[in-house]
Amino acid sequence: VQLQASGGGLVQPGGSLRLSCVPSGFTFDWYAIGWFRQAPGKEREGVSCIGSSEAIRYYADSVKGRFTISRDNVKRMVYLQMNDLRPEDTGVYYCNTSPPEKAWSQGTLVTVSS
Repeated sequence: VQLQASGGGLVQPGGSLRLSCVPSGFTFDWYAIGWFRQAPGKEREGVSCIGSSEAIRYYADSVKGRFTISRDNVKRMVYLQMNDLRPEDTGVYYCNTSPPEKAWSQGTLVTVSS
């Protein structure tokens, strides 16, 4: 059982990235899915989450208006579109159920730097 995040990379401030989350080993449709991040030297924090039917979406204040979460239950994918990236968005991004119940996967590194 895991949720594997991908799509990270190095981007300049103001740039965009789209992260993808691929779940496996559980009934994806039943769960709200969240994106989390861990900046260097800091604890992991919740960034955004989406309900099982997309009706409910949550964003941390720090990313509101810049990030958009979505899911495709047919393709079994969750996405995080990140626009207007800032250096403080740098960190390892993970996806998990919300609240997190599954083992944490490796995550994907996002580096925002000029």
